[in-house]
Amino acid sequence: MSRPLTLAQSVAAQIREQILVGDIKGGDPLRQDSIAKALGTSIIPVREALRQLAAEGLVELKTHRGAVATQLTLEKALEWINLRRLIETDLIGVAIDTITEEDLVKAEQILERFNHVMERREDIERWSDYNFAFHAALYEPANRPETMKILASLHGKCDRYLRLQLLGGDHIKRAEAEHQQLIDHCRRRDKRGAKSLIRQHIIGIEKDIVEALSGR
Repeated sequence: MSRPLTLAQSVAAQIREQILVGDIKGGDPLRQDSIAKALGTSIIPVREALRQLAAEGLVELKTHRGAVATQLTLEKALEWINLRRLIETDLIGVAIDTITEEDLVKAEQILERFNHVMERREDIERWSDYNFAFHAALYEPANRPETMKILASLHGKCDRYLRLQLLGGDHIKRAEAEHQQLIDHCRRRDKRGAKSLIRQHIIGIEKDIVEALSGR
């Protein structure tokens, strides 16, 4: 059972969602007093929430200017995605040696739900959560908790880029197929195939995002 959110976490969740869906644009000012008034709270939890969002890369805290929403930039996207590629290919290579059928069933159950909401364009605000939960189910057998913390942060930073990528073209069908193929490689303990697929999967995401952001 998950713990209830603190007030600051609740405020952060509301601001985060507005940024991720585009209601708050990159460069928009985030005034503490205005946010506090709109949410019916004091400035203190708002200040804590903005610090949390700054740590996630969604907000920039500028001297004398306060907080602003981070610009959606190709450079940041490519850096984060490249880090994901390096970390995830390493993790799957280690995890596949000890992964169990129970781990694979858990990943399949998450993937089934993820595919369901993607195909129906439902629960879009949680797509990144489903995506990370799926990958985490396959990587956690590597027993590298500190690496997983770093990866969780990267997935959070990539959230809006993931939605941008999946909502265009035939990317959902491709993601579904590649995720299932990854499970199949893991079940066969095909380390080379799994690492190659992860690499190509993330390179594909990178190409899609370059195309999407270059057209803006």
